[in-house]
Amino acid sequence: MNSFLTFRRALRCLGFLVALFPLGLQAQNGGTVSGKLQDQSNNQPLPFANVVLLKTQDSSFVAGAQTSENGAFAVEKVATGTYLLRATVVGYQPFRKTVALTATAPSIQLGTLRVAPSAVQLKGVVVQGEKAAVVDNLDKKVINVSKDLNSTGGTAVDVLQNVPSVSVDQSGQVSLRGTPNVTIYVDGKPAPSTFRLDQLPASRIENVEVITNPSARYSAAGSGGVINITLKKQQKDGWNGQAVANVGTQDKYNTSLNLNRKAGKLNFFGSYDGSDNRWHGAGDLHQVATVGNSTTRTDQDSRNVSHNSYHGGRVGLDYDLTDNQKLTVAADLSRNKGWERENLTTLLTRNNDAPLALRNLGYDDEQQRELDLSTDYRRTWAGQKGRELTANVTYVDVDVDVTVGQRVLDGPIEYPKQERQQKYDVGLSLLMGQVDYVHPLGEKSHLDVGLKTENLFTNGGVEYLLQDADAATFTRQDAFSYNYRYERNVHAGYATYQAEVGKWNYQGGLRAEYTNLTGNVVPSFGNFNQHFLNVFPSATVARTLAGDQRVQLSYSRRLNRPDFMQFLALPIYSDQRNYRIGNPNIRPEYVNAFELGHQVSLGQMSLTSTLFWRQTNQSLQSIREIDTAATRLSGQPDFITRTSYRNFGQTNNYGAELSITQPVAKWWKITASGSFFRNELTSFSGDGRNRANYTGTARLMNTFNPTKTLDVQLTSNYRGAVITAQGRMASVYSTDVALRQRLFNDKAALTLRLSDIFNTKRQYTELYSEGLTANFHNKRETRVGYLGFTYYFGNSKPAKKIEQGPKSGGGGFGG
Repeated sequence: MNSFLTFRRALRCLGFLVALFPLGLQAQNGGTVSGKLQDQSNNQPLPFANVVLLKTQDSSFVAGAQTSENGAFAVEKVATGTYLLRATVVGYQPFRKTVALTATAPSIQLGTLRVAPSAVQLKGVVVQGEKAAVVDNLDKKVINVSKDLNSTGGTAVDVLQNVPSVSVDQSGQVSLRGTPNVTIYVDGKPAPSTFRLDQLPASRIENVEVITNPSARYSAAGSGGVINITLKKQQKDGWNGQAVANVGTQDKYNTSLNLNRKAGKLNFFGSYDGSDNRWHGAGDLHQVATVGNSTTRTDQDSRNVSHNSYHGGRVGLDYDLTDNQKLTVAADLSRNKGWERENLTTLLTRNNDAPLALRNLGYDDEQQRELDLSTDYRRTWAGQKGRELTANVTYVDVDVDVTVGQRVLDGPIEYPKQERQQKYDVGLSLLMGQVDYVHPLGEKSHLDVGLKTENLFTNGGVEYLLQDADAATFTRQDAFSYNYRYERNVHAGYATYQAEVGKWNYQGGLRAEYTNLTGNVVPSFGNFNQHFLNVFPSATVARTLAGDQRVQLSYSRRLNRPDFMQFLALPIYSDQRNYRIGNPNIRPEYVNAFELGHQVSLGQMSLTSTLFWRQTNQSLQSIREIDTAATRLSGQPDFITRTSYRNFGQTNNYGAELSITQPVAKWWKITASGSFFRNELTSFSGDGRNRANYTGTARLMNTFNPTKTLDVQLTSNYRGAVITAQGRMASVYSTDVALRQRLFNDKAALTLRLSDIFNTKRQYTELYSEGLTANFHNKRETRVGYLGFTYYFGNSKPAKKIEQGPKSGGGGFGG
């Protein structure tokens, strides 16, 4: 009943939002110039090309558009007169044509325009153009994964590490312009909280969209922005697909198969992904803690090995109900099984006593099963261009079983050697529903409205077990064992209005979200209940300038909603000396984000620059400190640390970002991107003094095409040192190289990749707290060689050339 009442509130809010926007806009006078661009050599459509109209007198800019996936374009609201039409796309010769609009013929259909590739003969080598790997618009970046060789044999983590503006640390945490709170979408829908990037093979990904300042159309969650991962789904006629097999150094194997069969109104699609990988790592810890008058120093070295096996499948179908209606149903089932073993050598020194030497074995066994079911519906109207209705229902069911333990292999007689275990049993279900409607209010304006509901429920238990004296059995420790329940319901509605007037584009939106959180931890932490209603405005203004230029200013309000593990007061021990616990009193953090961007194309060079500023209120941070009470009760020479979460004050982060692409030769292209920003965090001591540093990221990619069928990529990445709530993380840098040789008349491809050539990728962390200082060093296996083979079925083929944009996009907004 309460959920129904809250949903009614969201509906009322939506009605209020819609009332804020005009219900109509008078169409301006003017004609249309339309047509379709194709490759002159193979009659393939040319998507993402820029088409502009210039005045014949002075070549000044009049209007422009970008071709769609099928190469079609339409330049609208053009006054009568004579113009020069110019079409440009990377890797092709510029196309020019004179067009005339008159009072009797105010619109013109040019039909198919064939564009010649920028082909040059070099010792028998022909280099041809194709769709860019990075399409860099002001509002979002689109990365076409099939053109990125540096993710071959890898996972979504490898894909995102090669995305401009994005950083991924060794624990898999994603940051966007230094902000870690990023919302991950899969096929346009928010990923469940159990989603892991390292379990999604790169071979399943079609492209990645990075949206740094999303509009009100997107969920407000994710203060850093939105990353949308689009999975592959073949839709070509007949049988089509590709099979991939990769083998990596030190026992790494993965394979995938993607197929579709389209006949008439039905398109059946399916895929399988499997991987079996073993990883090695090492680390050390140097820590000093003071409790009362006692100081303990910990020096620890670790060596670990982990193994992970994954099997996942997807089946589904598209059915064209009518020419304007499509229904899609799909099911995904995956199973993941992994383990990790870590050998630790520790020296504990209390005050001036002789050090105690310990040898421990830590272990982690995990199994996860996930089922995803989704249904999508789409309707368009033939007589009303741009009018569209879409609906989606998604259900996710996840079961996770984890056992974490530690055994003392060697140590002083007085030190307890009983093995300890924690067993986690987690069940999670997520039900989401969404309806979106776009209604045109003229030739160049439209109103978007939508409703969404998201209901997440999870429950489970944690058992703490202690080895008995006979070493054969374990006894449950009731004082440290818990059961939990958590439920989150989010109901939302939004409305956005977009219009184009001359050289100006406008978009404004408002989103309302009602959130209700309930949960408890039994036996000792009781119940908690939070509910809040928030409004999130967004606005964008853009102007097209002379000389293929565009400038854009945008604003949005967003939030970072804590997940259930941050809320629940559920102690989770990584070992007998360190545990993590949630805080039911924390609140979401809220972000005001501003961006000012400029984009220009100068011949074959494309340059995009952005200034950004983010203000965060109720900043949410994790804090590690000594649990003095638990340390005294343990009676051991070491100490116990606790990691939890708190809200602190306000922070301001601002900086600049630059992205440029420049052909050096017909066979060599350079793409460079970088950012420089001020990273600010609130003081964990609560004294109002914030900490800040200046840092940045850089990425340089060289793309070579030495022969007609050979592609080479050399990529270097750098992330500067960043501060944390209680310390700092040192800079990280690496270089990757990859090659691809196309075979058998483009029916197959052989790839070779070496990641982190110089083995420089490692993580250094410094931590400071009251009575506690620590230095961590972690080195995972990052220098890995992969050899892969891909075979293409039907009409599927490898890209003929890897164009590493960023390529300039055209008008419009990503939200």
